[in-house]
Amino acid sequence: MMMEQNQPASNDPPESGDSSPLRAWLAVGSVTIGAFAFVTTEFLPVGLLPQIARDLGVTPGTAGLMVTIPGVIAALSAPGMMLGAGRIDRRRILLMLSVLLLASNLISAFASNFAFMLLGRAILGASLGGFWTLALAAAGRLVRSHDAAKATAAILTGVTCATVIGVPLGTFIAGLASWRTSFMATGVLVAVALAAQAFLIPSLPSTAALRMADLVTLCRRALPRRSLLMVALIFGAHFSSYTYVAPFLLQNASFSMSSITLLLLGFGFVGFVSNFAFSAIVTRKLKASLVMVVSLLMFALLAMPLLRHSEPAVMVAILVWGVAFGAIPLCLSVWMQLATPDLPEAGSALFVGIIQVAIAVGSSIGGTVVDRVGISADFWFGGVLALLGLAAIASFGATEKIFASAELTGQVRPE
Repeated sequence: MMMEQNQPASNDPPESGDSSPLRAWLAVGSVTIGAFAFVTTEFLPVGLLPQIARDLGVTPGTAGLMVTIPGVIAALSAPGMMLGAGRIDRRRILLMLSVLLLASNLISAFASNFAFMLLGRAILGASLGGFWTLALAAAGRLVRSHDAAKATAAILTGVTCATVIGVPLGTFIAGLASWRTSFMATGVLVAVALAAQAFLIPSLPSTAALRMADLVTLCRRALPRRSLLMVALIFGAHFSSYTYVAPFLLQNASFSMSSITLLLLGFGFVGFVSNFAFSAIVTRKLKASLVMVVSLLMFALLAMPLLRHSEPAVMVAILVWGVAFGAIPLCLSVWMQLATPDLPEAGSALFVGIIQVAIAVGSSIGGTVVDRVGISADFWFGGVLALLGLAAIASFGATEKIFASAELTGQVRPE
């Protein structure tokens, strides 16, 4: 029989039909603000790592657990949340996840010791995986069906803006006041998003639940399985090093904290431009785009320890890294969508889950390398992972044949 689409209840959403187009887009905007707040909260410790480590009495490598812990829990919550949600109204779940995010920021802001900080970060992880799995699926239900792609792009803009503005702004606020103030400011933003979502997001009932059998089906297929390995290597390469970029710039490259803030802002800005530039070609030149950006990532990671005595050279390497990572999530997201055409929610859950595994494992191993060998060795480790990611990309044939095969695989499934 033909494959049943694992989509939300309807693509012609009655939710948006009962409200004005303006209100529908304001609802999308509230989710976009939530996406901005989630990404800012997740990576806020990257720019604040030296200060937090000093104030809470831990090493920079141990402080990296602030990135590792949420990643581990989010990897479980991405599929787990969808499996456990059943047919619960998606609006209620999105609001609950925003409440958890607010709690995470407040606990982190007032943490009296590192264990308390990790509690706040664990709560973040519990909400993170579920949010990303649900937010993109809900985008097309908040607006008319022909505007679904625009709504999805708008929510993803929140991610890009968080990279460009959120993390550098958090570092800037910490420089003016303290790292605790950065978490409190992010908490205020979450509260605004939560209030907007409660007022604007309509009921989003679900008539179909994600099943464990859907996840198993994808894991049994060679293309999704190999694609997930590729995603893990590439994201692992980035986050094993990016988690410790502030200590590297401060200790190894002798940058001041104000210079680090500006450099992280530059990293985010070129990533923002890169994301839009590659969006114009990614569907036509997917594999070539992926090879290009992962190659840039690898060369930046390998070069930075060698160039650490030259501030201009390190700045160039950071900006090249920003160009690379600005396009990597977009390229890999498109890849996974094409690799799982018949089970999009299951594919999304596995994609979000494997990214969080890569963040957790990459930052954890990176922290061990930083504490035992040094930060330079950690960047070389990230470069090796990027090289393995390139090898994984090269193992695939022509993309047209790959995804044509994927569509045929997904068309029919026995009952």
